Amino acid sequence: MKHKSVLAVKLLSISKLRKTFGATIALNDASLDLNAGETLALMGENGAGKSTLIKILAGTVAPDSGEIHIDGQLAKLTTPISAYRLGLRFIHQELNVIRSLDVAENIFLGRPYPQRFGLVNWREIRAQAQDCLKKLGIKHISPEQKLSKLSVGDRMLVKIAAAFLEDPAAPARIFVMDEPTAALASEETKRLFKVIDELKRRACGIIYVSHRLDEVLAIADRISVLRDGAVKAEMNANIATKSTLIEAMIGRDRVESQQIIPPVRSESIALSVDRLNTPALRDVSFNLHAGEILGVVGLAGSGPEFLIKGLINEAKAGTISLNGEPVTIREAADAWKFGIAIAPRERRSEGLLMMQDIASNIALPHLNKFSLLRFFLSRKHQAFVARKMGVQVRLKARSSQQKVRELSGGNQQKVMFARAIAGDPSVLLLDEPTRGVDVGAKYDIYALLREIAEKGVGILVVSSDHEEIIHLCSRIMIFKDGRLVNTVVNSEMTEQALLALCYGESQDRIAC
Repeated sequence: MKHKSVLAVKLLSISKLRKTFGATIALNDASLDLNAGETLALMGENGAGKSTLIKILAGTVAPDSGEIHIDGQLAKLTTPISAYRLGLRFIHQELNVIRSLDVAENIFLGRPYPQRFGLVNWREIRAQAQDCLKKLGIKHISPEQKLSKLSVGDRMLVKIAAAFLEDPAAPARIFVMDEPTAALASEETKRLFKVIDELKRRACGIIYVSHRLDEVLAIADRISVLRDGAVKAEMNANIATKSTLIEAMIGRDRVESQQIIPPVRSESIALSVDRLNTPALRDVSFNLHAGEILGVVGLAGSGPEFLIKGLINEAKAGTISLNGEPVTIREAADAWKFGIAIAPRERRSEGLLMMQDIASNIALPHLNKFSLLRFFLSRKHQAFVARKMGVQVRLKARSSQQKVRELSGGNQQKVMFARAIAGDPSVLLLDEPTRGVDVGAKYDIYALLREIAEKGVGILVVSSDHEEIIHLCSRIMIFKDGRLVNTVVNSEMTEQALLALCYGESQDRIAC
C-alpha cells in the first residue's frame, strides 16, 4: 500500500500556527509539511490540537498567528469556500448528512447542481454520484437510495465518496481524512485504502487522522505527533512501532502498564436474556454476571451491532430479567428506569445533546433525581453531580457549563460514561465504547470500566476492536447470521484466534 512519494514537491507547508481559546492554548507554534504523493498520519491524544489544526485548514477557524503555504504560495483560508477552491477536501468522522435526501443529493451537498436548459439535470447528478461510488468500488449503494435506509457504515461511504466529486474549476490536491474508517467494516476500509493509494499515484497528498495504530502503520508514509498543541515527534512510518507512537503521544510509555486483566465474575446474574428475537436477531440467550465484562463480537452485519438496540426496542420477543426479576423494556427510558444504563454507538446522533452543556447531558436520563417537587430542576444539584462524575471519568473540560460540542471526541465519550454511571446502574450496555477516541482516553475508559465492574456492575461491551475485547472481557460471545453461535472464556485469546471464531472456525482448531 505504501510507496515512496512520486514527486519531491511540497504541497502544503504549515509554519508556527498558534491558536488560543481564552486561557486554553490549542496550538502552540505547530509546524508540518505534506508532500505530493504521500500519506501523512497526524496523531495525538484528544485535546492535542488535531481538530483545531483541521478546522484552520478548512477555513472555519482563524489562527492567531502563523502561515500556511499551498504549492509554495501563501494561502488565506478564511472560509470553507476558500479552502475548497485551493484544492482541499475533508472527510470528517462525524456524519454531516441529511437522511431525508438520497445518496446523490448528499454527495452534492454544498455543490451547485448541474443544469440543462435552466433546470436541474437529475440524470447528470446521479451519473456523477455513481462515478464517485465507483471510485470506492461500491456496488451495493444506488444514487437513488435514501440515506435513512442505509447503515451507519454505508452513510460514511457516501460521505467519503462525496470527496471525490470532480470539479475542473477547483481540482482536489489535498485530502484531509479525520477518522474515516471509524464506522467502516474491514472490507470497506480496504476499499478506501485502495483509493488512497490511487490518489498518491496522482500526486495528491493525504493527511490521515486515526487512533487505530495498526491502520496508521499500514497506510502512512510519515507520521507527525501532536502533543500540547505542538508537533513533538516526526518519523517515517516504516520505523515506527505502536510503543514509540504511544510514548510520543502521551509523553510516557503506557503500553505495559495499561494492560487490562479481565475481572473475575461473580455467580450472581445481573442480566438474563432468554430467546430474544428481533428482525435482525434469532433466539439469542445469555447471562451477564454481576461484576463481569462480557464481550460481543462478530463480522459486520452478523448481529452484534443489533444486540443493544434489540434489548431496548419494543419490536422483540423473548424474556429479559434483571437481578432475577423479569422486566418489560419497550424503549430506552424503561431501561434507565430499571437501572440499565446505555452508551450508544453514535454519540452525536444517538447519545448527546451537542448544543447543551455537560451538566444537562449527564442529568438527562436522571431528571427525577435532580428535580424539586417533581417539577423544578435543580441546576445546583446538576452542576454538583456533573463535577463529581467528571472527576471520576477523568473528564477534561473548563466547567460543567461548557457545551458538549466544544469537547474533543474522547471527552464527549466520557460525558456519556458519566451519564451512564451517575444513576448507579446494575447493568451497563456499551456499543463501540472507544470509537474515535485517542489512546490516552481509551486507556482511561478501560481503567474506568474495570473500576465499575469491581463495584459489581455487569457490563456488556459490543466492539469491532478485537484487541479491546481481549483486554477487557472475561468471556466473549460470538455472533453469526443473527445468532449467538459461541461463548468462549477469554484465556490467552489472540486477535487471530478471535477472528477465526467469527468466521466459524472450531475453537479446538485454534491455537490460543
